[in-house]
Order: sequence, then C-alpha cells, then structure tokens
Amino acid sequence: MYRSLIIITFTLILLACGGKPANKYATAADGEEIYKNRCVVCHGIDGKLGLNGSKDLTVSKVTEAERIVQITKGKNTMTPFEGILTPEEIKAVAAYSMTLTAQ
Repeated sequence: MYRSLIIITFTLILLACGGKPANKYATAADGEEIYKNRCVVCHGIDGKLGLNGSKDLTVSKVTEAERIVQITKGKNTMTPFEGILTPEEIKAVAAYSMTLTAQ
C-alpha cells in the first residue's frame, strides 16, 4: 500500500511538471521550445518580427553572453526573465537565438 502511494505521488508530480522530470541542464531543444513559448510574440518564429520594438535577431551582432544578460534582466520593453526561467533555460534560449540567422 505504501509503495503504491509513493508511485501515485511521483506520477502526479511528473504530470504537474509537464510529464517529464525537471532537468537542471537545459538542452538546445529546450531553448527552441522555450523560445517558441515565450519569445515568438515579439521576435517571431524566425526572429524577424520586430513587434513592440524588439530587434531582428537574424541580423543582431549581440553575443551569446550579452543575450543572456538581456534575457535575464530585460531591455527597454522586454520582460526580464530572471525568476521566470532558470539560468540554464536562459542560456538555452540564448544559444537557440544564435541559430536564427538571416536567410
């Protein structure tokens, strides 16, 4: 009985976390997923939208380290994601944003 309760509790925790266990090391795929969920509204799926004063990421000369700071602290009307995303998720989004190049 006790073992069943533990299994049920663990399953409910996994479901609450989106069906996968928390990963303290975000991957590039996570960066793309987070970008699609949080950034496309202003930057667009391809990084070129420029809504609300956002920059075209495909031509940006901002380094990955600078992007990490901007994502963390925000800039102008951009939401600061510190406290919303983990540092690993912020790094993953910054890394993914570097893959958006002019086409």
